[in-house]
Formats: sequence, structure tokens, C-alpha cells
Amino acid sequence: MAERRIIGLMDGWTFTGPKGTRQQVNLPHTWNAQDGQDGGDDYFRGTCVYEKEIPMPEFQAGERVYLQFHGVNASAHVLLNGKKVCSHHNGYSTFRADVTKKLKEHNLLRVEVDNSKNDRVYPQVADFTFYGGIYREVEFLIVSENHFDLDYFGGPGMKISTDVKGTDGIVTVQAYVAQGTSVKPKENAAQGTSVKPKENAAQGTSVKPKENAAAELLVKDTEGMRRQENSDELGENLMVELVLKDAEGNTVAQSKGAKAVFKVEQARLWNGVKDPYLYQVTATLKRGEELLDQITSSCGIRTFSVDPDRGFFLNGASYPLRGVSRHQDWKGIGNAISREQMEQDMELIREVGANTIRLAHYQHNQYFYDLCDRYGMVVWAEIPYISAHMPEGNKNTFFQMKELITQNYNHPCIVTWGLSNEITISRKHRKDMLDNHRKLQRYTKKLDPGRPTTLACYAMCHPFHPVSKISDLVAWNLYLGWYVPGLFLNDLFLKFYHWKYPKRCLGYSEYGAEGMPNLHSGKPRRGDQTEEYQAKYHEYMLDCFARHPFLWSTYVWNMFDFAADARDQGGEPGMNHKGLVTFDRKIKKDSFYIYKAWWSEEPFVHLCGKRYEYRTEAVTDVAVYSNQKEVSLYLNGKKIGEQKGSHAFHFKVELEQENHLVARSGDLKDEAVIYRTDTPRPEYKVKKGKSKNWV
Repeated sequence: MAERRIIGLMDGWTFTGPKGTRQQVNLPHTWNAQDGQDGGDDYFRGTCVYEKEIPMPEFQAGERVYLQFHGVNASAHVLLNGKKVCSHHNGYSTFRADVTKKLKEHNLLRVEVDNSKNDRVYPQVADFTFYGGIYREVEFLIVSENHFDLDYFGGPGMKISTDVKGTDGIVTVQAYVAQGTSVKPKENAAQGTSVKPKENAAQGTSVKPKENAAAELLVKDTEGMRRQENSDELGENLMVELVLKDAEGNTVAQSKGAKAVFKVEQARLWNGVKDPYLYQVTATLKRGEELLDQITSSCGIRTFSVDPDRGFFLNGASYPLRGVSRHQDWKGIGNAISREQMEQDMELIREVGANTIRLAHYQHNQYFYDLCDRYGMVVWAEIPYISAHMPEGNKNTFFQMKELITQNYNHPCIVTWGLSNEITISRKHRKDMLDNHRKLQRYTKKLDPGRPTTLACYAMCHPFHPVSKISDLVAWNLYLGWYVPGLFLNDLFLKFYHWKYPKRCLGYSEYGAEGMPNLHSGKPRRGDQTEEYQAKYHEYMLDCFARHPFLWSTYVWNMFDFAADARDQGGEPGMNHKGLVTFDRKIKKDSFYIYKAWWSEEPFVHLCGKRYEYRTEAVTDVAVYSNQKEVSLYLNGKKIGEQKGSHAFHFKVELEQENHLVARSGDLKDEAVIYRTDTPRPEYKVKKGKSKNWV
């Protein structure tokens, strides 16, 4: 019997789009790469169809063929040769279906993908574009009929927990085996809710699930758990071997049986960006000496805790979480990004010096969680329960949380599960919203007792709101100094909340200001969208957080500009420009470097204002960001100033007609040329859009 193998199904699809036109496409693909980024809040939300002719894959008697999708947004209805395979209602997670008995010599695979507006599948209202499409990998996964489980909410078939006792690591492993005669759930766990797609593939009207969707989810959950709990009662001479290896490939411990508790003496800990050391667990299923199936998962041994006065601790040591939020989309590409683009995102986040990422506002690609494990990024993971509570969508929040945790439980990078984001923007259904949050809190803790939950509160959600008291940890999305005047209000809020709720662990889940690299001002002010005000804002916020070390986490909103088709600000409709880096990842704004000055150990100096090339002021402010303790500034070859300090160095410079500026610190330098002009540049000033915000 051959080992499990993957056959990619990425090329040669026929796509039927919004107007019924057909074209050939390769995956990953979204139909909103253009209209979801150009503003107007008019991008197509409806059903489109992907079809592909597929020959029968080669497999042997006694093997099973699964169809595996890693991301289809938002609802998918899958048919093979005209027969229903499964439906799935989570646009950001992995789902699978056994299609062995449905395969023929020649096959037609049809996927009806629906991102239409409805009141049952999250998200529906938020400040980002809900790209429709098959935007992650699709493949056949061929396994023995006796294999590690593939039918339980997209999970990997193995669960790994770690702990530390003194200098020893404790690794608990449970593998789940699906046997050829095992109990099968009554419904495929990919369902979530039993939404039936529309007959017309391009209507754009909402879908309606069956009335008993809640009961179906509970049945699937119960049956799936029963199947997994019985999976170590193996028959037919089946045997599971578990092996733990270190990063160098040396065997640390091994055991026979589907469950094991390994003791790792003098364990090397997964210690964030300082030392993200990973062990590896391999589970092998055998019949005698015949290998039937094998899976592998990384494993990081670590402990963490959160203190309301002292913040976050990793492996017993203070480890303040200071980082960024990330949306997954790119300019002109949408969410249909490649692994290379994910790697580029990670490299930029590493360069800025962050040690944590809030992966907002949905489940991200498994590969990106792997990157976070590999590079030591502590992760806040969450579901898109966002902006407006929908009573008909309650079970969908449970289903998405179930998939998020089941598929990502083994990642050492993840330390908290986010229940919701800004859910109080809409004030409708308050009682049902609170009730659902309390139930979701209990459910999440049952799924994973070892990680705390968190929740991101809306700026207008007052500190006494009951929703802010449900999760284990709490954080606020606050834009004081941007949407609201007064940067000092950040200090007031933090002092007040910590005084009022001294036992609550508080974080900043979002904060930021719009900044466009083509907009500039010598007197930057709130709302002008300039690169200079964005930098000024972030200078203040970093100083503010240093004054309040009790914060368990802070997340810049956002690492990258991203699409929000309902927006019209900054002269570029359809965009949120709060990123430290532009949407195409080509320009690091000046604010990027103030964070690098605080967070990174890589020596550098950065001279701000290079793009503010023509200035009307006689005396201008020149900022230099650096993690060095002393910086000098030169004008046209002459040293005009030297400062000792940290992070941000500001110089007043009397401008000449042409000004060649050089910032130096030791052997480090950065330079720019700027000009004095009598005529203001109109292109430096924002052209007001039709709306100030998306709400």
C-alpha cells in the first residue's frame, strides 16, 4: 500500500462569472481582485461557478480519495458528476470530502461559490472586502482506507499539547485513526450549515439554510467526537507508532499506541522570536510491517501566562507582546496570494521587529501559521464574528470556532482565540448577542482549556459594557488621535480602565492613522492622511505604551494597506491606508521605521520625509528614526546638529534652495534631497472622498 499522496488540481478550470461569461482560469482565483478594490461598495457578491474535467486519479483497492479545499469564500457547494459531495460555510478554513465512490473514468468537478449577502454566514459587515472565489489550494488526497482521521472539521488527525515541569518538557500526543469499518458522522463535518446554493449561478441574491442547521451541527460534533475517542481501539492488526524528534532529526522519544505522554529532559523551549525551537512529532499507522499512513506536525514546548499588572509572560519571563495586525490581500490580487507572497509578508513583519501578529479577522492560510511557528511570532487567532450580530448566524460562529481550533490547535505560536471583533457597532439584538458570546466562550474553553480567549471591543464600546467582561482577556480598537481628536486620551483611557478593573488583562487590539506616501505637510494634523501625521501619531503611541507596561498586547492597525471597497478616503477609493507598508508591499512608510527603531535590534538610521521633496516652509522639521543612541545630521556637507537619545530624533533645518541631507550614526547613514519652493504642491493635499469611513 502506498503512502498518502497529493494530486494538485490548480490549473485548467472553467470559470463562469457574474455576467454568465466563461473563461479559463488557474487557481488560486478570486473574481473580486479588481472590483473589490476600486471603491463604491459595489463589488459583485453572489454565486459564480468553477468547473474542471478530471481523469480518475490512480489509486488502489483499499484506498480512499478525498477532495480537499483549503479556502473557498464564503460558501461552497461541491458536486462531482452531478452528485452532491458537500457544502461548506466558512470562507477561510480547510474542508474535505471522501469522493471515492463518486469517481468515474472521466469526471466533472463543479464548485458553486457564493459570497452573497445573507444573515447566516459570517462575515457580512466589516471594513474589508469579502473576496469571492477558490483562493487557496485544491487537491486530491489519497490515503489507505485505514488512515489518520480526515473527516473531523478539517483537522490534521493528531492533537499535540505541551507543558513544562522544571527543566523538562511534557509533550502529550493523541492520534486519531479512521478505520475502514469505523462509525461515520451522519453528516459530513464540512457542512457547518446546510445552505443550498441558488439554481442560477450569477443572481447575487442571498442564500437560505435549512431550519435545523443548529441541530445538524450538534449531531456532527457529537458523532465526530465519538469517532475520535474510539480511534485508539484498533483492529485488523493495526498499530500506531509515535515518534518525537528534535530539530536536528534526533529521536527524543517514541511510543506504540495512539496516545503518548513524552518527557523531554532539558527541553529547549519555543521562545518566541528569540529562539523559536521546534520539535517534530510523526505518527505512523501500520498493519504489521506495512506502512498505511503517516503524518507529521511541528511541536513547540512553551508555557505562557498573562498578568493584569505585568502583561504577557513567555516561559516564565516577561515578554511584552508588541506587534501588528495582518490582512491577507494584495493589490490587484486580492486574497488569491501565493506562498512566496506570504513569505514576503513575514519578512517585512520580521524586519520591523514585531514579536506578535494578530491574524485578522478570520482564519489565515495554514502556511502562514507555519511561518509564525518557524519564526517565533506569537499569534492572536480569531473568527470573523464581526461588526453586526446576526441571530441566524449563531451556529456559524460555533462552527467557525470549531474549525479554527481543530485545524490550528497544534501551532505553538497561537496563544489566544478571539471570540469577536467590534461586535457592538450594530446595537441590534443585544440580548441575543450577549447570550451567544457567553455560550461561545464556554464552548471555546471546552475545545481548548489551555489557551485564554480574547475579544476586540469597538471604540464606542464603553468600559462597562457586559460584552467586555465575557472573555478571559480583553482589548480595545481605539483610534484616539485619529477619528477622535486628542492623542492624550489614550493615556486617560488606559489609566482609567486599569484603575477601574485592576484584575482585567487589557490590550490594544487596533490603533492607527491613515498615511499615504504621496501626501505631505509641514504642519501635519489629524485627518490630513499625510505620511507625516501618521508618523507623528505612531511616535506618540509607542511612548504611550511604554508608560503603561501592564498592557498584555498591542497591535498596529495595520501592517499593510488593504482593500475595503466601501471606503472613499485619501484620494484612493476602496482602500484603508493605515498600513505601515503600501498595499503592493513596495513602499515602507516613515512610520514603519519608528517601529523598527523601537523593536528591531538590526542597526539602522532612517531619514524621514524623502517623499516630501518640495517644501514651502523656511524652517522644516527633519526626523530621523534609529535604534542607535546618537545621530548626526548634515546639510550640503556641513554638520548642523547632533543628538543623543532614542528612537526619534527631530532637527530644525533652515532650508536652502537645494538641500542634500545626510543622517549618520557611526558607519550607518541615510540621505535625501529636498527643495525649497514658493509654490505649494497641490498633489500633497488630500482630496476628500464621498465618505469619511465605511460605517
